[in-house]
Amino acid sequence: MYYKSAQDWKNAAQKRVVLFGMSGLGKTYVSNMLRASGDWFHYSIDYRIGTRYMGELIADSFKKEAMQVPYLRKLLLSDSIYIASNITFDNLAPLSTYLGKPGDKAKEGLSIEEYRKRQDQHRHAEISALLDTGHFIERAEQIYGYQNFVCDSGGSICEVVDPSDPNDPVLSHMAQRCLMVWIKGSDAHTDELIRRFDRAPKPMYYRPDFLTAKWDEYLSLKHVSEDAVDPDNFVRWTYAQAMAHRQPLYQGMSNWGVTVTAEQISEVRSPQNFETLIAQALETTTRRT
Repeated sequence: MYYKSAQDWKNAAQKRVVLFGMSGLGKTYVSNMLRASGDWFHYSIDYRIGTRYMGELIADSFKKEAMQVPYLRKLLLSDSIYIASNITFDNLAPLSTYLGKPGDKAKEGLSIEEYRKRQDQHRHAEISALLDTGHFIERAEQIYGYQNFVCDSGGSICEVVDPSDPNDPVLSHMAQRCLMVWIKGSDAHTDELIRRFDRAPKPMYYRPDFLTAKWDEYLSLKHVSEDAVDPDNFVRWTYAQAMAHRQPLYQGMSNWGVTVTAEQISEVRSPQNFETLIAQALETTTRRT
């Protein structure tokens, strides 16, 4: 681990962490709080994906839709208007909208071929954004003078790494530069996330083999053709299974760092609270080993 003990962490002039775990358990909450203190640089993986690596793809999709409207088409072709994504740390809708959901086009679904293409784009973008962590640590310090650094990873980080491989390029890159911190949710948290997702289903990234298996299973179970799938119903049906699929991957990643609970994170109100929590997690981990 980047810090060998709680004392190493407490004495460190530069505190660097990567937060990972299921979406909705407090990664961005803590990252925003640390950034607001003025002493921490906040590196958002999803923001980096949506701006640096998929920004042009997202903007082009907007333009493609606008070109179907004669009034906007004329303005675009004459360079009279500019269309861009207004993605922020707190509003990642342009990225998720582009990623989309597969199914009936009349219900804003994508063909499975297009959906798989966008999933692959996201996979490559996420890996690239994660491998930019070292660059942003240096950038944060050399340009802005930040000593402390928090990487706010996306919920799908576990889908693009192999925790069982000690030489995994992404995990190795990050663990050599930061302390990996798993925010672990309880069964109750998972149930609440499922209820929340059911109310407002959102696009998400799946491993290719998982997507193929669930897509084929859904078509068979529901007796529907690919172009008749209800996009929202498909992602609702898949969500709980995706969470169950991710849990052992997060668990494997926890061996690369320390674990805190979502309950503990919810009680963090200041950078000092957070630093104390991490010290406690390091004490627990080093005592166990």
